[in-house]
Amino acid sequence: MNDADAGAADSASAPDPTFVSERMAPDDESAALPLLERAIPPAIDMVSILGPRDELLRTMERQFPLVEAHVRGNEMTFTGPRGELGIIDGLVDELLTIVETGQPLNRDAVERSISMLRSRTAERPADVLTMNIVSSRGRTIRPKTLNQKRYVDAIDQHTIVFGIGPAGTGKTYLAMAKAVAALQAKQVNRIILTRPAVEAGERLGYLPGTLNEKIDPYLRPLYDALHDMVSPETIPRLMASGTIEVAPLAYMRGRAQPVDSQVLTPEGFRDFGSLRVGDLVVGADGLPTPVIGVYPQGRKEVYRLTTQDGASTLCCGEHLWTVRTPEDQRKGRWRTLETKDLLEHVRQGATRQLELPIVRPVEFVPSEVPIDAYALGLLLGDRRLPTRTTASGARVDHELAEVLDERLVAARVARAGDDGIVGNEAGGRGRPRAADPASPILRALARGGTRPTSPFVPATYLKNSAAVRLSLVQGLLDSDGGQVTPDRRCCGVQYTTTSPRLRDDVTFLVRSLGGVAFSPARLGQGRWPGVTPGLAAGYRQDAYVVDIRLPAGLPPFRQGRKLAAYDRATGGRPMRHIESIEPAGSRETMCIQVAAEDSLYVTDDFLVTHNSLNDAFIVLDEAQNTSSEQMKMFLTRLGFGSKMVVTGDVTQVDLPGGTRSGLLIVRDILGDVEDIHFAELTSQDVVRHRLVSAIVDAYERDDVRTQRRARRAAKDAATEAASGRKRAGRHTGRGVSREDLG
Repeated sequence: MNDADAGAADSASAPDPTFVSERMAPDDESAALPLLERAIPPAIDMVSILGPRDELLRTMERQFPLVEAHVRGNEMTFTGPRGELGIIDGLVDELLTIVETGQPLNRDAVERSISMLRSRTAERPADVLTMNIVSSRGRTIRPKTLNQKRYVDAIDQHTIVFGIGPAGTGKTYLAMAKAVAALQAKQVNRIILTRPAVEAGERLGYLPGTLNEKIDPYLRPLYDALHDMVSPETIPRLMASGTIEVAPLAYMRGRAQPVDSQVLTPEGFRDFGSLRVGDLVVGADGLPTPVIGVYPQGRKEVYRLTTQDGASTLCCGEHLWTVRTPEDQRKGRWRTLETKDLLEHVRQGATRQLELPIVRPVEFVPSEVPIDAYALGLLLGDRRLPTRTTASGARVDHELAEVLDERLVAARVARAGDDGIVGNEAGGRGRPRAADPASPILRALARGGTRPTSPFVPATYLKNSAAVRLSLVQGLLDSDGGQVTPDRRCCGVQYTTTSPRLRDDVTFLVRSLGGVAFSPARLGQGRWPGVTPGLAAGYRQDAYVVDIRLPAGLPPFRQGRKLAAYDRATGGRPMRHIESIEPAGSRETMCIQVAAEDSLYVTDDFLVTHNSLNDAFIVLDEAQNTSSEQMKMFLTRLGFGSKMVVTGDVTQVDLPGGTRSGLLIVRDILGDVEDIHFAELTSQDVVRHRLVSAIVDAYERDDVRTQRRARRAAKDAATEAASGRKRAGRHTGRGVSREDLG
């Protein structure tokens, strides 16, 4: 077929290009060839279109060997087959659009534009090559191929994206650019970059240096890419604050607590290690949330984190905590940091710097109570539980005596003078006294707790609805709450008891309602005695003073005069600050994932802690070197408001023999799951040195040849085996069955 025939064949499938006319070709006057004339606008510098020393024009000539190009001034003339001229006409339009955006052209841009035009894709080359992802120090990162643009678009449109392709296709680089762009746009609060260190697991012990020095070589590609996108002076600050984290994949599941730690559930506290997927724990909002992942972590070094109110728990150095500094409070924000990152920021001088969130009132499973909670609080607060036949001898305020009279059904409250002595007489003088119906119940609950050091709150009340617990606290404070004394700008609420168990119960109640409770002890031994008329009165028991702060909307009192004084001075805001973080040896640990939107759950002493990766952009590089279990662990760490990009090359698996790559099987498992996308990149998307694309193609062709040889060898072996069985059958004089032939 000559050039004219080729042009006629092409014209059947290509639209007529603009400015095309029939002219005689200058080198062959016997054949008429289409001619394309394009005038470049005067505002466009011809050098930007042709390239230095006409490099870009030469690139066009190499890509269109059947087309002859001429340039005179700002006029470009092309002669050749009609189909080729149609592509060139579109190419000139795309190049002009790219130049008008201010982006310089180069050889790669021209070649990739031609490739996209030849493939007749819906996307315009100019849209692909002018798409800005992130800019840093005068450099803009953009996709360079059609598949790269589709990959970047998929990251915008889906929560989890798998970028699969050969080395050099920009999978990780573009993912990191999208992560930085999302952080700059405040779409996420942190970036987590991770890689599986195949030889860096348990085999690094023999290598010299610290752990960071051992794993840094495996993470170096991530560091290098990060430095291309973020100014070097900013990176240390972002990494120190936890905004950017670069860690091996094994660290992704390192947010662990000891298995003997306590975790709060709707039925109360239970051992952390006993949790299973589907169990309910209490979130920061005080409501139940299911456990959706349980990951044993083995033995780890742990720290004891203690707050200023005496609460404490154990966790590993990578465990996450949601905290805020005084500056964060002014800006109305929280941040999530690892335990080890908090060590240097606990205090600034004598001032505690790190505030923890406080759980909202917890909703335990409600149940019926035998005695009104407020009435029980009044009796417990009086410190002399009536457990005999009558309630006589308990002294309370007149107002509170009326409440007892109302709430203790069938019990009557008699008054004597100003003391409001609680009695229980069913009849007048001379009549037999009736047994107090509350007494048997109180005896059953308090187990004879008539001594000052023995009272406690029954479990029925401790683990009940928030309304029951608040009523009990109000009864305790109304009957024996300390004076409401203005302290600077807030009110101090105190409860004093000589019962260590009652002290712990009051602390439990207050913390479960979203408050804080401090309980310093006043030892009886060595204290200066008090004074009674004419005598010095010593202290026979230790006293425990519980300082209480309850959240707004939960008044600690019902009694009129106390509540009025409390409202005048306000009760202050309950706050929990980290007091110290100290090493505490090593423990067997475990990590969980919960379904709570903020990924928070409640651990020892009602401390609110973190467990997952919310509002984060997470990139897993070299994912072909993850096992199936590691891939599942990583994907289930996804938190609310987060994105995940998983990149890898399935032709370069470095896992130990017999271990199947998690990236190879994840498509079969998750291919039909909504909001998960698999992006394929090929050797045509390689953006490194042009030889890299040729190398990838050569290896792919060799793989195909190797597979063909293997199939052919297997077929020949099967044929030879069948022939051998046939010959053996002839030798023995019997026929060959279908089973013999396989």
